Amino acid sequence: MTVDAERIPTFAFHINGWKRAVFKSFFPERRFTYLPLHVTDAVFAEKWMGRIAETPGAEIFIWSQNVPANLETFVREKGIPCYFIEDGFLRSNRPNAARTPPLSLALDSRRPYFDSRGPSDLEVLLETHDFSADPQLLERARAGIRLIVEGGLSKYNMASSLTLSGLLGPKTQPRVLVIGQVEDDASIQYGCDQAITNNDLVRIAAEENPGAEIIYKPHPDVLNGVREAQSNPADVEHLCRVLRENVPLAQSFETIDKAYAITSLGGFEALLRNIPLTVLGCPFYAGWGLTDDRQSNARRTRRRTVEEIFAAAYLLYPRYFEPKTGESYSFEQAVDWLKARLRDPERYKYEFDIDIPVVWQPWGPFGLLGWRHLLTYALAPVIRLFGNRKSAKRFRTNPIRYFREHRSSPLRFVGKVLYPFDWRS
Repeated sequence: MTVDAERIPTFAFHINGWKRAVFKSFFPERRFTYLPLHVTDAVFAEKWMGRIAETPGAEIFIWSQNVPANLETFVREKGIPCYFIEDGFLRSNRPNAARTPPLSLALDSRRPYFDSRGPSDLEVLLETHDFSADPQLLERARAGIRLIVEGGLSKYNMASSLTLSGLLGPKTQPRVLVIGQVEDDASIQYGCDQAITNNDLVRIAAEENPGAEIIYKPHPDVLNGVREAQSNPADVEHLCRVLRENVPLAQSFETIDKAYAITSLGGFEALLRNIPLTVLGCPFYAGWGLTDDRQSNARRTRRRTVEEIFAAAYLLYPRYFEPKTGESYSFEQAVDWLKARLRDPERYKYEFDIDIPVVWQPWGPFGLLGWRHLLTYALAPVIRLFGNRKSAKRFRTNPIRYFREHRSSPLRFVGKVLYPFDWRS
């Protein structure tokens, strides 16, 4: 066991409460200090710059792009190592992140892998690595692709008997799959040089493929009301078949002849299945000669095979973990873990019960006799009305945490007024 004084002092940005136990488990060699979730430039300069600069061996972890504008200059001038953290490309046995520990994480010392405005570690790896010198790596990549394709695996996974061919019936014309995304997702914001919506993507696919059957699969978080849609799928139903059923993405590639994506990882998963792909943005797998690119990237000069991109993105770039224990895993072990849970979903249904509801108590952050619990009953319908079912459920489970972790600063302020105690961020 690492002695606390020997651990790497790591200042972490934008790590929600539930993720902190995960980070402690995954990175036992680090001693974490978590900054407030929404720290401002002024607060960072006043309270944190000096502390970080004076900490010997300090490093910085960042989840997402929500950081003070003065951070980049600060770490560059002080020479402080900085890592952008994102979920890896095999994430979980659930159809979304679902507040559960991930199977893999990407740590990038330059920028998040989806930010095409500059080179990430993944892009540099793909541009410079000599894959021909490592035939064992390429053989492992070929075997890994077979595991993904034959196992019907994706980044997010779910056990389902639904198949695309079962829903659509016999194919009588070419089929084109349009892979929808959450339109305010950072991968679109930082991976596209122009504004584009899922409906735009559908219209382009329909225009370029006359006579084809256009299948539009909206992102599951949008269909389930977890995230808001910026464009309404109903507006393009005259052009396509909107796939509202919960067909796993891996099964959505059945009988597909061509695919379209903005920046979705699903685009690369189409390439793994030898499906021709058009991309409108600049995801990590575009610009290497495998895709029909509508956004250029002059930095990417090499021609890469799908095995080489897989080797970089799935084998060399991320770190894999046993989600519950934090034990380091290989890619192959992660696949085995995932397949076991997809084979027997009932057995592992409650494996990660992170959202344990708060219970009534006569004192504490909910006030004398727990009177603030009454607010839950009054506010939950309002949150459901202006948000979605998932938001209301999260609020009922833990009202204080719901407000504390909300992305909206006005709502965080409202929460601070309603629940002034136990406000740890």
